[in-house]
Amino acid sequence: MTALEKTDLWIPTPDDIADAQVMALARAMNLPDYDALHRYSIEDPAGYWQKALAFLDLKWSKQPTSYGDFSRGPEFPSWFPGGELNWVDSILKFGDDAASADRTAIVAERENGDIKKVSFAELSGQIRAFAAGLSAQGVKRGDRIGLFTENGIEATVTLLSIAYLGGIVVPLFSGFGTDAIVSRLGSCGARGLVASTGFDRRGRRVDVMSTVAEALQQLPSIDLLIWKGNDGEALPDNGLDWQSILNSGAPSRPSERMSPNDPFMVIYTSGTTGKPKGAVHTHGSFPVKIAHDAAVHFDVGAGDVFCWPADMGWIAGTLVLSVALLRGATLVCYDGAPDFPDWSRLSKIVERHKITHFGSAPTLIRGLAANMPLSVSGDTSTVQLLITAGEGIDPDHFLWFHRNFGNGRAPVINYTGGTEVSGALLASVVVRPIPPASFNTTSPAVKVDVVDANGQPITDQIGELAILAPFVGMTHSFWQDDERYLDSYWRTIPGMWIHGDLAMHTGNGEFFMLGRSDDTIKVAGKRLGPAEVEEVILELPTISEAAAIGVEDAVKGQKLVVFVITASAYDGDEAALVAAIRKQVDDNLGKPFRPSAVHIVKQLPKTRSSKVMRRLIRSVYCDRPLGDLSALDNPLALDEIRRVVPA
Repeated sequence: MTALEKTDLWIPTPDDIADAQVMALARAMNLPDYDALHRYSIEDPAGYWQKALAFLDLKWSKQPTSYGDFSRGPEFPSWFPGGELNWVDSILKFGDDAASADRTAIVAERENGDIKKVSFAELSGQIRAFAAGLSAQGVKRGDRIGLFTENGIEATVTLLSIAYLGGIVVPLFSGFGTDAIVSRLGSCGARGLVASTGFDRRGRRVDVMSTVAEALQQLPSIDLLIWKGNDGEALPDNGLDWQSILNSGAPSRPSERMSPNDPFMVIYTSGTTGKPKGAVHTHGSFPVKIAHDAAVHFDVGAGDVFCWPADMGWIAGTLVLSVALLRGATLVCYDGAPDFPDWSRLSKIVERHKITHFGSAPTLIRGLAANMPLSVSGDTSTVQLLITAGEGIDPDHFLWFHRNFGNGRAPVINYTGGTEVSGALLASVVVRPIPPASFNTTSPAVKVDVVDANGQPITDQIGELAILAPFVGMTHSFWQDDERYLDSYWRTIPGMWIHGDLAMHTGNGEFFMLGRSDDTIKVAGKRLGPAEVEEVILELPTISEAAAIGVEDAVKGQKLVVFVITASAYDGDEAALVAAIRKQVDDNLGKPFRPSAVHIVKQLPKTRSSKVMRRLIRSVYCDRPLGDLSALDNPLALDEIRRVVPA
């Protein structure tokens, strides 16, 4: 690191601290500062959540009588016993209140440039109308309904309408093929599907109707199909029109009364092997956690404008809409490629809609950084806070994001959680200094630490990220598969949730993420995370992306193999570049970690949310079964890895 990178990037001023949402929460609890709030949340989670629920102003039809029932053990808590709510009511209230009814709730920008907006009053009306239309088609409490659409107003209305009726939404990634759709909807016995006819991607129409038709042949349980088409588009005759459901004139009805532990979503994660895992999220857990994180970590309040481009098929899609709409902020959706028609697209979206809070995956940040000055040609001066999430980020690109999208003023909130935990395990708050690429706190009311193989806390060493007590936001289990849920999280070290992430807890209280546990590299008995290697390599200006894997070696146990993508302007000698990469690792990590092989490729396999899929790189390179490919966004990248496999 340079001297600048070793300094604290974000130092809050007294005004920053006083104005922060998290300090308003602390004042509501009669606590003097964030440290006291965090300590209180861990020592007395029941008292903390009682006061936090009042601050967040979530709507309950019956107030809970206590914090949690743990009679089934820490693995299976029941949250807020005695309570009753439908979490969608906490969004509808903004449309029902004259003070906020006319405020813009959603701005949806399509890749082709079309823009639509709805106010909170219009959003509330559409949710109730679409829910009434679904009810008229026989959708009822507990029904599982697939959602296979691009992001936007219709996707948001659909998801919230299903929950309004007490149904269970099953989000599907817009790039899924037939097998991925069948495995998810078949696993949970879905009876309905709301599907887009297609969407634009880099100026080309992607037609998904044939994919849906093939999937339905293998899904006999589905008896309701609703198509969301484009204006004026002819729809298939094997389903209903989304717009006609909205405009059906069916009699409205109140939202369904739900227990806090009734599910509203089953969302599937891709496994390395075997079938996807269906995480179950409930009315009184996921939305409560996300509303909390929106205030505590993202500093979002009424009137803010929030944008974090995310596919509805991943947890980020539901998280993003909940962050904005539960806090009375405006949600800005974008359904296209971030570099279409060119790399100015995202900064121009920020300028066009005066976005105050903007989120991005680290891989996308690296793409933006590699395509200056075009990527920052839009005016981003309205940005007050930035978020990065989804994977580890190196300090250089963390700083780049702050300086260029945040104009050197907006703090960058590093945020990590996962599909099974709703929101943050580790994150940052604006009332503490934020060093580059770090997390400056564990999330309040989530008891987290880094532990060794025996479950003992460790500092300044790589260990497993562990959750030491049940927490609001955790999955209610996997859909009809408690044993797999227990095996996945609770049985590695009994009594602890082992999340599968490598992390480091420093002596001064910061946390750093170092990759997934199954990505661990152990060379000559020395353990390191792939992110450590990649961060060092990305300091070279000639490298735009990097991925590191461990490959079995008879002498060292594992050897380090690195894959890199060069910066667009690089036209030098490959042998010299390989030598420079090896020297960079030698100088920063030590000669024992010198890569045994460096491969220059044109692309790396990634998910749609831009996470590099190291397990697929390792599987192709080592000639192992690939496992589940449903999350892979660019299958041709696997050919790049095959091209460099040693003969």
